[in-house]
Amino acid sequence: MEIYEELVARGLIAQVTDEECIRDMINNGKATFYIGFDPTADSLHVGHFMALCLMKRLQMAGNRPIALIGGGTAMIGVPSGRTDMRSMMTQETIQHNCDCFRKQMERFIEFGEGKAMLVNNADWLLNLNYIEFIRDIGACFSVNNMLRAECFKQRMEKGLSFLEFNYMPMQSYDFYYLFKNYGCNMQFGGNDQWSNMLGGTELIRRKLGKDAQAMTITLLLNSEGKKMGKTASGAVWLDPNKTSPFDFYQYWRNVDDADVLKCIRMLTFLPLEQIDEMDKWQGSELNRAKEILAYELTALVHGKEEAEKAQTAAHALFAGGADDSNMPTTEIEESALTDDAIAIMDLLMACGLTPSKSEARRLVMQGGVAINEQKVTGIDRLVTREELAAGVKIRKGKKVYHKAILK
Repeated sequence: MEIYEELVARGLIAQVTDEECIRDMINNGKATFYIGFDPTADSLHVGHFMALCLMKRLQMAGNRPIALIGGGTAMIGVPSGRTDMRSMMTQETIQHNCDCFRKQMERFIEFGEGKAMLVNNADWLLNLNYIEFIRDIGACFSVNNMLRAECFKQRMEKGLSFLEFNYMPMQSYDFYYLFKNYGCNMQFGGNDQWSNMLGGTELIRRKLGKDAQAMTITLLLNSEGKKMGKTASGAVWLDPNKTSPFDFYQYWRNVDDADVLKCIRMLTFLPLEQIDEMDKWQGSELNRAKEILAYELTALVHGKEEAEKAQTAAHALFAGGADDSNMPTTEIEESALTDDAIAIMDLLMACGLTPSKSEARRLVMQGGVAINEQKVTGIDRLVTREELAAGVKIRKGKKVYHKAILK
């Protein structure tokens, strides 16, 4: 099976322009394509997984990825789709985030001469003259057409800021610049980016002629991909210092039954023939599929050794007396104890299981916390020095496990 057909079979392609040309270029390793990443944090999260895996697949087939970091747009606050804007960031913070992104991306794609590239749109956007930009680029965009775009229609009722209205020309200019300076002939993005991507394709053709080969592809279920990165307690990060390999493994181990085969198909590199056989699995076999998914993705991000440790620790949760040494653990300082004990709410915060005392209180009151598999029935529960010295296993909800031990 050719790579384009494989992408379709895995459910990764939603919409395309010029499908025959796109198929030919991708299957013959002629595509130089970009995917954009907003540097709003110092780590990628699992919502980026689909894009990272796609870049890896296409590079393995001989195509060249360009990872575009939105450092320029981040300087003015990238529109979030909400009524407020993301906070502005300094150039130093953006550069730090870019450096962190590259380290994580290197687990998926290979950078170097003639290989993958990492570029920052700050390099060209920050040097633009606004009057020249609106005369040269703005003239290529019809306001009527822009207002018909789904991304703007959804915002009109709540109010559309001037910044958001300028975002389509700015993103389109990214593709135009990459096309002219790096030979980038294809762009990938989520369904929510379709209008902006079409703007980039149209800009290239208007500026350079209709024969210019500029193409767009959107990823299926990008909105779900973004949801993948969020849980009730925050984001699931690729940085092991933010989300431990164990918690990362557990996140995928606990996906819904209805999603497990879809995730395996879209995100792992297992052969399609093997996945097709797994499509027949039902009942308890789905738990086996979840373990496969969790192991494969943890190995992809953190390496096989960490994946095996996480799997061993996960099995230990359901086997009495088994080794739980690989479970995420927090050492509690002596200074955190008062009268040889620590309050349950303070312990939850110390272990990073809740961001505040109010959230810890709510969790306890709703019966969502257990110590050594005994439900905590009140906020007055104290965990003693003796318990901590032996190590206590904390369960948050049904799926999040953590160990606390006295330092």
